[in-house]
Amino acid sequence: MGKGILVKHAAIRIDHQSQIKPLLAKLLQGKANPILEIPDNTKGAVFSSNELEKYIDEEERHGIRLLTKHKEQSLKSMSSGEQKKALLTYLLQQNPSFLVLINPYDNLDQQSQNKLEQMLLELSNKFLLVQFLSRTKDILPFTKRFFYLKTNELVPLDTSKDFHSKRKSLNVSFRGEIPKPLDAISLEMDTLVEFNAVSVSFDNRPVLVNINWTIKKGEFWQLTGPNGSGKSTLLNMIVGDSHKGYGQDLTLFGMKKGSGESVWDIKYYIGYFTPAMLISFKGYDTLKNMLMAALHDAIGLYVKPSESEKNLALKWLALLGLDHKKEVQFRQISEGEKRLVMTARAMIKHPPLLILDEPTIGLDDLNAAKFVALVNKMAKETGSTIIYVSHRNEQGLLPKSIYELTPAPNGATGKIK
Repeated sequence: MGKGILVKHAAIRIDHQSQIKPLLAKLLQGKANPILEIPDNTKGAVFSSNELEKYIDEEERHGIRLLTKHKEQSLKSMSSGEQKKALLTYLLQQNPSFLVLINPYDNLDQQSQNKLEQMLLELSNKFLLVQFLSRTKDILPFTKRFFYLKTNELVPLDTSKDFHSKRKSLNVSFRGEIPKPLDAISLEMDTLVEFNAVSVSFDNRPVLVNINWTIKKGEFWQLTGPNGSGKSTLLNMIVGDSHKGYGQDLTLFGMKKGSGESVWDIKYYIGYFTPAMLISFKGYDTLKNMLMAALHDAIGLYVKPSESEKNLALKWLALLGLDHKKEVQFRQISEGEKRLVMTARAMIKHPPLLILDEPTIGLDDLNAAKFVALVNKMAKETGSTIIYVSHRNEQGLLPKSIYELTPAPNGATGKIK
């Protein structure tokens, strides 16, 4: 498209009210968009986490390897950085005239973000880049045109300063106290999880080496590390989903791994949320029923709730500022509200250990700030231990300790920062 493309790169700020799909569909159908200066019958391609998931699903379910045709490694087994590089390479092979980038830095550590930014900089002379961004700080530095997607209206902004300053205030808080559980989960020991010189390999490839980490009651941890450093492997051993914990010096809630405990013996003490869980929820239950169902470890409510269960659900919704939506179906609320409700579900019993795995991915600045405020409040007002996993250093998050994984050829090592 020539050197003139340098002045046309566009960034579109989005939030939970922005309706991306109609605009995206028109762009990909080749319909002219004068505001974005995209001509008629122009071919575009989408670079996003959702698009990547489609290719992973095709590879897993049907063996169709479009992105890894000439690679031995499967797409699912790659790090997030490698996956996004494979997607970008494939999209460029389709010879598009422009690229749509939807939150391109999601799931990427800082080093991978820097690499992707350099790749996009090199492409900026050849393609029009249209960015849809939930986080304003993720804007590419060479962007010259700025917009806000107000529901389904594309509103031009004069400068990058407007792009950042049109946000609502990020000083958010929750009134009232965290609701007390109906029945506290009894756990006498002070140490919840203990790794002693734990090492893990997959297919003779070392992933973790000599991990020593003790997690005690009431602590607030952030687990960090670049893509491929073994964070998911570590979490899977804690929640009992990985067989790699067997034969290791690993103790979970007073139970030595491999001593006859079941996975449910371990999960009883854990509350867990990651955005991928939302796929399992069809969303036809009301918010009130969603929370009451969590008291019975169910997705939907299949038993008649007690008055105390109803009252507890209403207290949580009041805390979240969603009591006016108590009879609204889960599928009808915003993405940010869904994350808050799901975290309340994970926390409603005050589990000894609460794990939040990349919980703010895809959220806009305001909703991420709300989520962080809720996590800080739970850490302060409850006795639950929290492990917060994230590539992004969320502004305002107040962990007491950080466990950092550092990858190396012989496996990632861990240290307390």
